[in-house]
Amino acid sequence: MRYFFSVLILLVSIAGAHAQEKLTVLLDWFVNPDHAPLIVAQELGLFAREGLDVELIAPADPSAPPRLVAAGQGDIAISYQPSLHLQIKEGLPVSWIGTLVETPLNSLVVLDDSPIKSIADLKGTKVGFSVGGFEDALLGAMLQEVGLSLDDVELVNVNFSLSPSLINGNVDAVIGAFRNFELNQMDIVGRPGRAFYPEEHGVPVYDELILIAHMDKTEDPRFAKFLSAVEAATIYLTNHPEEALALFVKAHPDLDDELNRRAWFDTLPRFAKRPFAFDAARYERFAEFMKERGLIDEVPDMARVARPLN
Repeated sequence: MRYFFSVLILLVSIAGAHAQEKLTVLLDWFVNPDHAPLIVAQELGLFAREGLDVELIAPADPSAPPRLVAAGQGDIAISYQPSLHLQIKEGLPVSWIGTLVETPLNSLVVLDDSPIKSIADLKGTKVGFSVGGFEDALLGAMLQEVGLSLDDVELVNVNFSLSPSLINGNVDAVIGAFRNFELNQMDIVGRPGRAFYPEEHGVPVYDELILIAHMDKTEDPRFAKFLSAVEAATIYLTNHPEEALALFVKAHPDLDDELNRRAWFDTLPRFAKRPFAFDAARYERFAEFMKERGLIDEVPDMARVARPLN
């Protein structure tokens, strides 16, 4: 009998050691190379090594994840630094806990053979956009640098049809094109594009993809484990890009095409090697930019914006 209970205790201990804590991560869009560290962390078993059972969920509505996390219907959401400032303005109880992509991806794109050779050449042209507000602010700042304003261009809502609208001649330029996707997409169909980068034309640099959680739950110990796995996956991506790509397409064979392969390698250098790191001065500088452009009323306390985990 004593032996029986000793074995039982041992089995229970082993089971407890292998128990996985569930964690739900809401993506910002359908799975794509922007999410490479998360997919690779899953495929390499890095989440499991941290004792986590991570579920990645692509949203039906890309605007929903932050609100779902705020309502307790998800643990972590992928969002964007500019969106976080707007969410705080709206009173949404979410805060930064980590960074996934640490440079802007947004860009202003024209056809490579376009007569638009500089920002100043946009005067009198049609510029397509998908999301009003922030994209207007980016374009306005870029125009202001050369003495122009939004009144000098005609804005056209192209409903997320950015590169097709440009290729078809419906607009002369588009703002909001992701430099790792649209430029590759245009090149593949034989209509190469040329990008102007906001951070080189009057817009403060910012993080594109970030990880947010409910502001009252940021000390959840699962989050530090999650970011440790993401960090390890990002280093693996950096050291072994081809092997990591093989893992990615194994998990998502529907993404094994030229566009996603090109986007994969263009995105690799933009992933945050230190996802735990928070640059308060950088975030405050960008918040000041958003206030100047009329997107937010005040620059929030950085202790409200972010809850670093280490």
